[in-house]
Amino acid sequence: MLTQTIDTRHGTANQYSFSNGNCLPYTGVPFGMNYFAPQTTDQKGSWWFHPEDATFQGYRLTHQPSPWMGDFSHLIFTPVSGKLTERSLFHVQSSYRPTESTFHPTHLTIKQLRYDIQSTLIPSMYGGVLTMNFQQNENGLLLTLPGRYRYEVQDKQTVVVEIINFSGCEDADFTFYLVMHFEQPFFTEHVSGEGEDGTLLLSFTNQQQVVRFGTSFINQKQAQLNLAREKTLQPNEYLQQSQQLWQDLLQRIEIEHHDAKQVATFYHNLYRTFLFPQTFYERDENNQAIHYDTLTKQVRSGILYTNNGFWDTYKTVYPLYSLIAQEKYEEMLEGFLTSYRETGYLPKWLSPDERGLMPGTLIDAVIADAAVKQIRPDLMPEFLAAMKKAATIQSDNPNYGRQGTTDYLKYGYVPSDYHESVNHTLDYAYSDFCISQVAQTLGESSDATYYQKQARNYQHLFDSKTGFMRAKDKNGQFREDFLSIRWGKDYAEGSAWQSSFAVYQDFAGLIQQFGEEQFEQKLIELCNQAPHFNVEGYGFEIHEMTEMAAIEFGQLAISNQPSFHYPFLFSYIGKPEMAQPLIKQLLTQTFDNSTTGYPGDEDNGSMAGWYIFNSLGFYPVTPGTGEYVIGMPLFDKATLHLSNGETLTIESSPNYSQQQFLHQVLRNGQAYQKLFYAHEDLMQGGTIFNQLGIVPNAKKYTPEDYPFSLT
Repeated sequence: MLTQTIDTRHGTANQYSFSNGNCLPYTGVPFGMNYFAPQTTDQKGSWWFHPEDATFQGYRLTHQPSPWMGDFSHLIFTPVSGKLTERSLFHVQSSYRPTESTFHPTHLTIKQLRYDIQSTLIPSMYGGVLTMNFQQNENGLLLTLPGRYRYEVQDKQTVVVEIINFSGCEDADFTFYLVMHFEQPFFTEHVSGEGEDGTLLLSFTNQQQVVRFGTSFINQKQAQLNLAREKTLQPNEYLQQSQQLWQDLLQRIEIEHHDAKQVATFYHNLYRTFLFPQTFYERDENNQAIHYDTLTKQVRSGILYTNNGFWDTYKTVYPLYSLIAQEKYEEMLEGFLTSYRETGYLPKWLSPDERGLMPGTLIDAVIADAAVKQIRPDLMPEFLAAMKKAATIQSDNPNYGRQGTTDYLKYGYVPSDYHESVNHTLDYAYSDFCISQVAQTLGESSDATYYQKQARNYQHLFDSKTGFMRAKDKNGQFREDFLSIRWGKDYAEGSAWQSSFAVYQDFAGLIQQFGEEQFEQKLIELCNQAPHFNVEGYGFEIHEMTEMAAIEFGQLAISNQPSFHYPFLFSYIGKPEMAQPLIKQLLTQTFDNSTTGYPGDEDNGSMAGWYIFNSLGFYPVTPGTGEYVIGMPLFDKATLHLSNGETLTIESSPNYSQQQFLHQVLRNGQAYQKLFYAHEDLMQGGTIFNQLGIVPNAKKYTPEDYPFSLT
């Protein structure tokens, strides 16, 4: 079973100053409402797990999408034996052997050497089961409750808990509800309690204890209901259900390859793409979807998802779902529309509600990609209205919608007195293109025409003298003292090198601005220089700079999302062979199946999705067009079980390290000349055969062979 081949510690060896993924070893069902992971330290903030730590403080119930976002509604379960001198995590932590522990998506098994306790935690969508085997007669389970808490012992086998802790939320009293049922009776010092940053010790004399628990963001009654639906399940039945949910998703792509480590890397990445966004709705007694609205502080009907930053995920995660998990994509779109209905704006970064981070409103690309692929067309009229609102009305609350909307509409760009103005401008222009695409699918020709024109606003910031996008003031003057390697200020998590090519909707137009020969030379310069950077925009070295410098790939900072499409820019000048060795080297040198398996922040499945697409041999450069630009395949054979029931088989041969180039493509046995695949073509299934070669095979292309551009 594929779930047993995945070690969730992939990409988890991190610290605040350097990221090998900034992942956490999450055990939970796909898109689960809760995740669980061992906590190894409480001294490093959001970096509370490290795979090389030999200490175990307990099982953390967590909702942390990224260390930069922080956690919410978290608490810790620690099995203990004997008398405790103090109840702090430092005083109760135990040594454990990471190499003898189980870290699977479906379950965790830990042996605490200090206490000689072996325990297994198995999750479900809204709860789970914890089995503990003790060697002593004086045993217990310690709950560590950060933030505000309240508990009540309902009987000798049942305790209910409420906690309030979060990094950011519209509701200052946003509460998480937990109910726990013990198979064997427990005793405790107090039957109720409340306070801040406390603990609760539940003691028993049994040498085996099984605890089933249910959780809710709605209320305690809903937590009880979520538990009641699973209360008769045995631990092995919890495990079977978890395994089945994971197996169903993971087997949708079957990989065959002569290098087992590469296969392992693939499935470790595929697992990561099914963690976020997280389910944020529950089912009431009538099995209807309900959720907690943190803005109005009410329980409402409908689907809702959380823990997702669209600046990161629109590029890879949702295009992957469009191929192999459309049913989840469809439901998530419904959830994102719920967010719009309740806040007045489409979400940008949810955790648990709108945090307002990163430039742009790039959920627009998630919507547009669905629209052109005919996914949830019934939702598109309301989505179009929502997208147009963000494009025309500036919110009084900077967390919502676009920043600088009024000035963008006035000048055609976001002026330089706004932070990261270049990225805002480029992202708005791309979002305007996405609006035009949705409008076109709905037959709204006037909207389509207007927003296509707006999509060319990137031209206002192009400086033909330097070949970069540069910030302008309200008088139309470029910012003086330009330095191409200066990070920050006008650019988001990068310099002009990482930010100037985000013209996904119109690379042909950008190439015209350069001239084709000059554009090619610019790409060569981008790749064939040292990874230098200047820190003046931030005042210090941020981890993304460090990660770019750690690998020798020039200014192609594959460690962060803005560079994800860079290798494919060569396809827009008809020279894909220039990027094929680059793609193969990025796949094999910067990704692996270890705890240091990523070149930078993985970010909610986005970098994992980049690896998945590129290893298959194509990449969705411009979500909202329904196209995938052809790259360089990694595997001998991949079989995709598509969402419509069709099967797509991709084979590549000969496929060894010396085959650095794509010599020829056969689609269903016929020579394939185009530089991209259309989504509707791939969804028909069939075969792709990639003949690989050891020298480049340059070709001449007609205009119809190139990927989409507005120009």
